[in-house]
Amino acid sequence: MAAVAAIVAACKSAPETAPPPPDSRSPSADAGRTPPAKGTASGPSAASTPKAYRHDAATHLYSMNTQRVFKGKLPPMLYAIGVLEVDIDRSGRVTKLHWMRAPRHAPEVVAEIERTVRAAAPFPVPARMGRVTYTDTWLWDKSGHFQLDTLSEGQL
Repeated sequence: MAAVAAIVAACKSAPETAPPPPDSRSPSADAGRTPPAKGTASGPSAASTPKAYRHDAATHLYSMNTQRVFKGKLPPMLYAIGVLEVDIDRSGRVTKLHWMRAPRHAPEVVAEIERTVRAAAPFPVPARMGRVTYTDTWLWDKSGHFQLDTLSEGQL
């Protein structure tokens, strides 16, 4: 039995070297994927509450900004954190943005988040609600990459 085990062990190839862990700032595997064309929604939302719609909106924002989403766990100290309330009408258009907690020390981040949200329109149509106001927290790294609290991978 020992001789058979030795022969089998000798026939095995050397173990493969594990690939290095992905850099959190490098594009993900789906980064080369083409996001939906500007002006097209990712489909209607089946959400019946603003909290449920928030997940659909976050997924839509990620699909429109794959290169800018921070991959992996965020560092312990973030550059900016903001809480934004977004009004979406029955066709998925952004009708109003309201900062519940703006990162006032980083006005460039406030402007970039607002630009990003407006550029992602139209959002998934809130079919079951007609229109919706949802809130999400933006977690912004000093590199300019972000995560939304709804889809966050956590912090180190």
